[in-house]
Amino acid sequence: MRKSPEISSSRLRIESDDRAGAIGSIYDANPAKWREVAKTAWDSFRQNPNYHITQKGQVGASGHVYDVEGAAEATAISPLARKLKGRHLQMIAIGGSIGTGLFVGSGKALQQGGPASLLIAFSLIGGMLFCTVQALGEMAVLLPVAGSFSAYSTRFLDPAWGFAMGWNYAIQWLIVLPLEIVAAAITIKYWDSPVSPAAWVAIFLVMIIGINLVGVKGYGEAEFVFSIIKVIAVIGFIILGIILNVGGGQNGDYVGGRYWANPGAFNNGFKGLCSVFVIAAFAFTGTELVGLAAAETANPRKSLPTAVKQVFWRICLFYIVSLTLVGLLVPYSDPRLIGQSTSDAKASPFVIAIKNAGITGLDSVMNVVIMISVLSVGNSAVYGSSRTLAALAEQGQAPSWLAYIDRQGRPLKAIGVASAFGFLAFLAATDKDDDAFVWMQALSGLSSIFTWGSICLAHIRFRRAWRLQGRSLDELAFRSQAGVIGSWIGFLFNVLVICAQFWIGFSPVQPRYGKPIEGTSALVQNFFEEYLAVPVVLLCYIVYKVVYRTPFMRSRDMDLKTGVRQLNLPQLLLDEKFERASWPKWKKTYKFLC
Repeated sequence: MRKSPEISSSRLRIESDDRAGAIGSIYDANPAKWREVAKTAWDSFRQNPNYHITQKGQVGASGHVYDVEGAAEATAISPLARKLKGRHLQMIAIGGSIGTGLFVGSGKALQQGGPASLLIAFSLIGGMLFCTVQALGEMAVLLPVAGSFSAYSTRFLDPAWGFAMGWNYAIQWLIVLPLEIVAAAITIKYWDSPVSPAAWVAIFLVMIIGINLVGVKGYGEAEFVFSIIKVIAVIGFIILGIILNVGGGQNGDYVGGRYWANPGAFNNGFKGLCSVFVIAAFAFTGTELVGLAAAETANPRKSLPTAVKQVFWRICLFYIVSLTLVGLLVPYSDPRLIGQSTSDAKASPFVIAIKNAGITGLDSVMNVVIMISVLSVGNSAVYGSSRTLAALAEQGQAPSWLAYIDRQGRPLKAIGVASAFGFLAFLAATDKDDDAFVWMQALSGLSSIFTWGSICLAHIRFRRAWRLQGRSLDELAFRSQAGVIGSWIGFLFNVLVICAQFWIGFSPVQPRYGKPIEGTSALVQNFFEEYLAVPVVLLCYIVYKVVYRTPFMRSRDMDLKTGVRQLNLPQLLLDEKFERASWPKWKKTYKFLC
């Protein structure tokens, strides 16, 4: 005879209550159990016993005041948690840095240079960045150390330059955090929200800090979700843009290349093109985070090459294709492109293109995507700055307390410093917000250019040392597809961008955000707003060089062993060769490209 469902469910409830009561009685009878749980949670915040710091002023084996050997060892044995998986790295590579630079900043680029300049500048910066990430991937797979590219500058170029690049990169992300939080609050204004911007700043700041306190896995999962949303949005816009361009809009009007003919393909001539380069660089900022995350990746040998290859497709699909459509759908003379700042979502050409098509509701959807993108970049800002500060401290190039890493592998004090900078976003609720954020943005303006140029130069020097020390390229676990030639191209192009920005600094494109720049005082202010990062970097380098008498690293003396993950490379490559032989042709093609 079958039991009635009522009797069965009642019995289950009774058994469940009994179990809950039993568990409760265990903890009631044994308060030591609760103390043990609390102690375990508290102990996770204690300092990891495996940390190591390079002492300042310590004479290294080379006889110099700065201990290069100790710095290399400290970054190699950093107790950061290795919990990032392949899927995390791939989504960070594909969509990690897509934010206001693409969705909003491209509007300023279109307005200053026209659609042709927009396409040329983003394509050139994208090509340079492909070479840069390939070079970074080669070094990061071999040496997945804490601090990544700033540590490579210390090891392969000059410890003083490593100090300058580390602080340059940390300051960049420390400043980007409040900028992005304010951008998110500004985006909310699109819906005429009656809530104070300060309230939104507080909400976004708590979200970002909370994600990073979970640990590197929390950061990876959050970026995985954020990147999927951004990727879907960009692909959706590309499909919609193609339909609108060929006359699939509500009015059935064929657009084609109309706006390339009138008002034209270029605006402000060659100067307009040069002015777009830094905007493009800002849009690509964060691509190098793939290399920084290598130190916290479970298997960089397997995960990193795939992530590095996918950067090429992100550049082609998400930037070049989407911006081509933007240039076709929005004329550079559209007055809405002149926003109040680079964070003004109303000036987004993506939003303007949708509104021009007369499609209701989708502009709000796009603004939600922009807000999510802004939070994603803010999340990356805390991650990038905290890891760089911790690595600098481990190398003796920052206060030692910043090297505090707990037993869960979190650089807690560095995360605290990064989070504290986020409170600068509350300036958005004051009448001094414009001045404050203009100068903060000036500090971070050229930071990425310095970072990428240093990566390329470090790779050139690394390859030279590899050859002079009698090592074969076959010993490299991953080899840059662009090679040393690609690194030379990337380095020289970064130098050219800095030179072009110098010209734009003292002879700016007029007007800026709809306001003319007139008078000596305004021109001087504009120059430092565009070029402030350069004297700051040079000052850091020169002062550190003089104080610590750091050496220029000689190729024969470079340390190519400390920090190498132990791999049986010949056997590994042989296993992979046999595995590839069994793949069908489509999979071989896919793995070569991605």
